[in-house]
Amino acid sequence: MPITLTIRNRIAEIVFDHPPVNAFDTAGWESIPALIDSASQNEDVRCVLIRAEGRGFCGGVDIKEMAAHPERIAKLNRDNYRTFKAIRDCAVPVVAALHGFVIGGGVNIAGACDCLIAAEGAYFSLPEIDRGAMGGAAFMSRMLPVQKVRANFFTGGRVPVEDLHRHGSVEKIVASERLAEEARAFCAIIAGKSRAALVIAKQALNLIEPWNPADMYRIEQGFTLEMYAHEDSQTARDAFVAGKQAAAF
Repeated sequence: MPITLTIRNRIAEIVFDHPPVNAFDTAGWESIPALIDSASQNEDVRCVLIRAEGRGFCGGVDIKEMAAHPERIAKLNRDNYRTFKAIRDCAVPVVAALHGFVIGGGVNIAGACDCLIAAEGAYFSLPEIDRGAMGGAAFMSRMLPVQKVRANFFTGGRVPVEDLHRHGSVEKIVASERLAEEARAFCAIIAGKSRAALVIAKQALNLIEPWNPADMYRIEQGFTLEMYAHEDSQTARDAFVAGKQAAAF
């Protein structure tokens, strides 16, 4: 299974394992919110850990599917939104263990989480501008200052995890081989707390944020639909499928 959920020692662990790059199609994105909600509603769970196997944490959306079926964009948008909202609204804290690449929807998953642990050498990227889409700035803005977000958004480049650690968004950077161990140890500290206290604390922390990133992301998705209506959008996806980093305009 490309996405699994196991519960042990009060920690619900959701694992992405979908080679080659943990990029999910519409069916994959549809499945994630239910797993988050299941963990959230389980009275035995006090913390959720999201991690991945393989080369990187998450490659985002399956661009090849979108190139072949652009008409699926509305459903994909809905399930992306439901995924990130489920993480932020989860009753208990959600921790992500990040390694390799954190791209597109992977950035949004990380940005929706409460705490982040990352492996050395990890990087973040929103390459939407080269994929004929929009979206992701709302969640990246929870982790980085506005000009840094815009620089990445306009260039489609990479942001090393050290930048996020410097800004306090990533709690700890560890050796790759110790990532799962360190992330579970961090989650174990949270899991040792009162579930009632964690639930109340999560509600309070969400409510005192100046804005809800899930709502802002939903606005961004309207611009993705607008971009999809432009011929340059399909050109960008076709270039990706053809093995090009970006289309020439």
